[in-house]
Amino acid sequence: MAIVDNLIDLSLQVYSQFVSFSLLKQVLILIIIPFLYNIVWQFLYSLRNDRAPLVFYWIPWFGSAVGYGQQPYEFFEQCRQKYGDVFSFMLLGKIMTVYLGPKGHEFIFNAKLSEVSAEDAYKHLTTPVFGKGVIYDCPNSRLMEQKKFAKFALTTDSFKRYVPQIRQEILNYFESNKNFEMKNKNEGVVNVMKSQPEITIFTASRSLMGEAMRNRFDESFAQLYSDLDKGFTPINFVFPNLPLPHYWKRDAAQQKISATYMKEINKRRINNEIEGDKDLIDSLLKNSTYKDGVKMTDQEIANLLIGVLMGGQHTSASTSAWFLLHLAEQPQLQEDLYKEVTGLLNEKGTKDLNDLTYEDLNKLTLVNNTIKETLRMHMPLHSIFRKVIQPLMVPNTKYVIPKGHYVLASPGFAHTSENYYNQPEKFDPYRWEGNSSTSADDGVDYGFGKVSKGVGSSYLPFGGGRHRCIGEQFAYVQLGTLLTTFVYNIKWRLQGKEIPHVDYNSMVTLPEEPANIVWEKRETCIF
Repeated sequence: MAIVDNLIDLSLQVYSQFVSFSLLKQVLILIIIPFLYNIVWQFLYSLRNDRAPLVFYWIPWFGSAVGYGQQPYEFFEQCRQKYGDVFSFMLLGKIMTVYLGPKGHEFIFNAKLSEVSAEDAYKHLTTPVFGKGVIYDCPNSRLMEQKKFAKFALTTDSFKRYVPQIRQEILNYFESNKNFEMKNKNEGVVNVMKSQPEITIFTASRSLMGEAMRNRFDESFAQLYSDLDKGFTPINFVFPNLPLPHYWKRDAAQQKISATYMKEINKRRINNEIEGDKDLIDSLLKNSTYKDGVKMTDQEIANLLIGVLMGGQHTSASTSAWFLLHLAEQPQLQEDLYKEVTGLLNEKGTKDLNDLTYEDLNKLTLVNNTIKETLRMHMPLHSIFRKVIQPLMVPNTKYVIPKGHYVLASPGFAHTSENYYNQPEKFDPYRWEGNSSTSADDGVDYGFGKVSKGVGSSYLPFGGGRHRCIGEQFAYVQLGTLLTTFVYNIKWRLQGKEIPHVDYNSMVTLPEEPANIVWEKRETCIF
């Protein structure tokens, strides 16, 4: 008790002395003490040889948020030159340990479930966007089964059906959107940051969710998904819920999209319109029972549908926007793509783009390499996190990453590094000629089908390990159909002098606006 009494007396004396100071002195003390503590703490931290070197920062708690948030790849390169491939930095109160390059990919993506957790890293960020009970708002075993449920819509037979459906949606957009209206216009200007999210929503909903669900979507849904996108920002990573406008828009968008899915689900339930193989909604309504006998609720199915469509929307909207911008800067590359498409049609004895099938898409080497090169230069997610749930040793070092810290992999950094690619800043699809990234390993099945176990590659646009994106093939189908439809019908150029810079305000690497292209019809345009 005496010790407690002494502490109370000391605290009262300190407080009494503090309140006796002028307001200016009080403010200075409140500012200076945290700064001094921050510097002393960093000095003591630096003396530990079992910790990765920590990037020095002046502002307590805030850390390196500005440098990382504005230009993550430049920030990583500066740190790499000073500290090597492994280092840590403070990000809004959280210590992130970065491991760059293929060895870092292997270390983080293939870490054991007992060591790191994607759920603990992302749950607070994703649950308000997708909803409860799905993706990271459930145990990892549940997520693996949800991926398996969703893979129904990602089979070869499905892709064969999707190609004409996706193409028709794009042509409908060319006809009806005010920036195209190709039946009445021969040229025009379009902002790809408006057109591509809309086209992505329409094509993905038509193919994956079916015609009935597509008819419930209009252009406003692209804005709703954009509002959901804004839920993935660094501030959301730290503060999942704040009384700010973009949080309100996120929540309103989630509720409206979820309610739209629920209307379609309820309609099918009431009318007994469940066959099991019509589309993804149909499949989930019939086949979404976990191994332990628990069934997904209809609300959880609606939430999973949000996640599935949004996962594709992220990749395809950003990737198609970027390749349209890069191709606008390289008219000769557009012509090469056009010749590849028309050349294949000629071999088939036709001039009708509608005769281009799923099998044909796989034969269009330059088309696929253009997509591949775009994903190299503009991987949609610049950083991938995991939370450490037990002390984690970094191989071939003395570093131990403590429980509660985070690890960060950045395949996008390797994609754009001259350590792995010649002239990485140059958009050159021809660099991939004769170069396949397909792994030769036997793969591993995490519960949703086999994926490559080897992730020690410099090129991982769809991530790796148990959380590898299952939509890679669908992305190539959607993007390949989109690219061939564009080059067959129009040619285009930049409206400005150069390609827009990357906007890193979101965790998705999008072009800064305005991102306008000027288009004109080709002779082969179907309109």
